[in-house]
Amino acid sequence: MTAGNEERVVRCFGGPDDPLMARYHDEEWGVPLHDDRKLLEFLLLDGAQAGLSWRTILHKRDAYRAAFDDFDAVKIAAYIDADRARLLADPGIVRNRQKVDAFITNAQRFLEVQAEFGSFDAYIWSFTGHQTLRRAGVLTWENTPARSPESDAMAADLKRRGFKFAGSVICYAFMQSAGMVNDHITGCIREPREA
Repeated sequence: MTAGNEERVVRCFGGPDDPLMARYHDEEWGVPLHDDRKLLEFLLLDGAQAGLSWRTILHKRDAYRAAFDDFDAVKIAAYIDADRARLLADPGIVRNRQKVDAFITNAQRFLEVQAEFGSFDAYIWSFTGHQTLRRAGVLTWENTPARSPESDAMAADLKRRGFKFAGSVICYAFMQSAGMVNDHITGCIREPREA
């Protein structure tokens, strides 16, 4: 097949110029996630993204995993001032004091939610009725919302529980990454197909 006849692969994001983003798109984004540790990772990293691009955070994800004990909530919740100082000196992550403090606070609140609901998964998926939501019609990046009634409700409840960096836009990004909503655009290689 000649270069002029190659079939163009359509993705929502990522591609040959950024294989890490393409792999994340193809293997993780929009896939329903029910593992508590991974849900915490996605929630914290989506909070870290505030004011930045997801590409920036994704390219630092391995450094975040190393810095934050592979997102072990019990360990993060117990961090002390020495851990904060270590994290703020780590060039592999975004060294923002408010975001570092939010990771610790959110791990503590995460453990409280687990204790109350049996798992974070049971709690967080309740905002979508324990199903993946998909809008009807032709989906494009231009008509993809930044928030939804479900993310508004999630953000309000997380805020009430003391979570930080968990506004509605961050919650919607989290819902996309965790497969609570499927926003793969029409024509994307990962667009859901009718059975």
